[in-house]
Amino acid sequence: MALVELIMPKMGESIMEATVLSWLKSEGDTIEQDESVLEVATDKVDTEVPSTHAGILKEILAKDGEVVPVGNAIAIIATDGEESGTPAAPKAEVTETKAAAPQPVMATNGASKPAATSNRFYSPLVKNIAKEEGIPVSELETVPGTGKEGRVTKSDILSYVSTRGKQPAPVAAPAPASAPVSGTPVSAAPLVPASISAGDEIIEMDRMRKMIAQRMVDSKRIAPHVTSFVEADVTNIVFWRNRMKNEFKKREGGNLTFTPIFIEAVVKAIKDYPMINIQVDGDKIIKKKDINIGVAVALPSGNLIVPVIKNADQLNLTGLANKVNDLAIRARENKLTPDELSGGTFTISNVGSFGNVMGTPIIMQPQVGILALGAIVKKPAVIETPSGDAIAIRHKMFLSHSYDHRVVDGSLGGMVVRRVADYLERFELDTAL
Repeated sequence: MALVELIMPKMGESIMEATVLSWLKSEGDTIEQDESVLEVATDKVDTEVPSTHAGILKEILAKDGEVVPVGNAIAIIATDGEESGTPAAPKAEVTETKAAAPQPVMATNGASKPAATSNRFYSPLVKNIAKEEGIPVSELETVPGTGKEGRVTKSDILSYVSTRGKQPAPVAAPAPASAPVSGTPVSAAPLVPASISAGDEIIEMDRMRKMIAQRMVDSKRIAPHVTSFVEADVTNIVFWRNRMKNEFKKREGGNLTFTPIFIEAVVKAIKDYPMINIQVDGDKIIKKKDINIGVAVALPSGNLIVPVIKNADQLNLTGLANKVNDLAIRARENKLTPDELSGGTFTISNVGSFGNVMGTPIIMQPQVGILALGAIVKKPAVIETPSGDAIAIRHKMFLSHSYDHRVVDGSLGGMVVRRVADYLERFELDTAL
């Protein structure tokens, strides 16, 4: 029998680690290739990890609740046969990864050299957060870790960042030289404790709500948000959709919503203004080739999740409608894969579905723009006719475009949302599905 290491797989371009939620198999159980062995959670989604080999689960290396970096071994599988060459490859790769990972302790902002003698392991996610916060290696060494063997987890570093600088005495005690090295301004605003009265109910945040809260705080800290508003006349779209929805239902078996029409207009606007389809990496701008549209979906729990339509510019209205329906249904059933939640380059959020006329959405990092779609409302409006101006009842909605003012100026941010409105207003009543 050969022993093969089951490793934590890569589950998205930005996912560096995952938390073991529960094992579906126990030590000694027989497992088939591609059979789900355990459930893990990333900062994007909960998912199951299949076995890469058939055999017997000989040893579980990662316990429930443990945070494991991508590429690390999580179990040992005893396989049948004597094909020692095949299982040896992944085993060697894992060993290589383990040996190489601790070498680059962390990438600093260039102000100081990393401590080459440090033997403490830091995940790429922790190192990136430390880099963004200007935390040098010497200071990172003092951060208490709650992970395996004292490893600093994402929660540890974020907890440290949230209190960093708010307690001057303890920070100054270790070394007076720490302050000029980090260059991080001290925040003077302490956290205001909540007031609790008799009869109040205390509700513990679930894991997803904690992640959403942290992401929103991170986004507002990273990107200076500016929002531009435009009102669009979507009367033609309303009439067209009312006329076509029954035909679409019979032919495709799903509902025809306004969302695919909005996505199509956004894609066209991005093609006209490709510098809104970018990301920021330090002092570099990455202009994305693909147009991947994230669509915010409200879950039954009240939380929000953002599945991504990859290469949305290559789909027609029917394709977009079917994709939106499929992702929305599987999002609410918690059946999305990590890949379907990553890679977005621009996001839309339909606040109109909650009866809101407009909103100021928060950008999904590392994107630089997000569009909120308000409720469609009947309004009296002045329209031009061959015989002169007239007042008529029109269907109108507000579009709210929030953008990262580091790299998107008001002119570009305003022109993008105006162009989306133009495409919506020019929608033809004879458009085919």
